[in-house]
Amino acid sequence: MTAIARAISRGTAGLEALQPLALLAARLYVAQVFFLAGLSKLRDWDITLALFADEYRVPWLPSELAAWLGTGGELVLPVLLALGLFGRGAALGLFVVNAVAVMSLAEIGPAALQQHQFWGSLLLGLLLWGPGRWSVDGWVRKRWLPVADA
Repeated sequence: MTAIARAISRGTAGLEALQPLALLAARLYVAQVFFLAGLSKLRDWDITLALFADEYRVPWLPSELAAWLGTGGELVLPVLLALGLFGRGAALGLFVVNAVAVMSLAEIGPAALQQHQFWGSLLLGLLLWGPGRWSVDGWVRKRWLPVADA
């Protein structure tokens, strides 16, 4: 093996060693964004209902049901995601919440759209690669499913 190949191999191994940290950071960042959005909806439920009736139009759901489901998803799924408990399911759920939010807004500014795209890309990555070793899912897999890692 040449010196260049060894350096590339060491660099790749070093980057792969950072993967659990990167997945944890992505989980915590996205979870915070959605959880705080859910809390803000709870602070004044009447305004939340009005927003879902007038501005956040989910075409296939009654506005009050959409408000309940959206707020519930923004409060429960981020906790699961932060813990990495049913991490892929939580990422998928938040990906759907994020996509519905973008589709339901009549007008969305470029900066807001870019934020939603960023959150969506992080959630898609978590869906594809899972929550990582530093998660409840990772602990369960290591503890009770060691054969799956072999």
